[in-house]
Amino acid sequence: MCLGIPGELVGPAGGHDDLAVVEVSGVRRRVNIGLLDGQELNPGDWVLVHVGFALSKISEDEAQAVLAYLEGLGQPYEDEIDALRASDIS
Repeated sequence: MCLGIPGELVGPAGGHDDLAVVEVSGVRRRVNIGLLDGQELNPGDWVLVHVGFALSKISEDEAQAVLAYLEGLGQPYEDEIDALRASDIS
């Protein structure tokens, strides 16, 4: 199963036009935004992230609904966030 997780765009990653920093449940990571080329992206926008790529821009309402569902999964979701937090790739 593939899982896309909402991330809030923080800003550019610096030095790379196709990289941006997003925050996923309190964890900041660089993601590739090249698939969204041509779309207006601003800090505060939400994107759906899968394996380090922003796949689509989504509304804040959609992002919050998905996050609420994922948080409702309980421990499996917490385990994924812990793994994300531990995989510091800065």
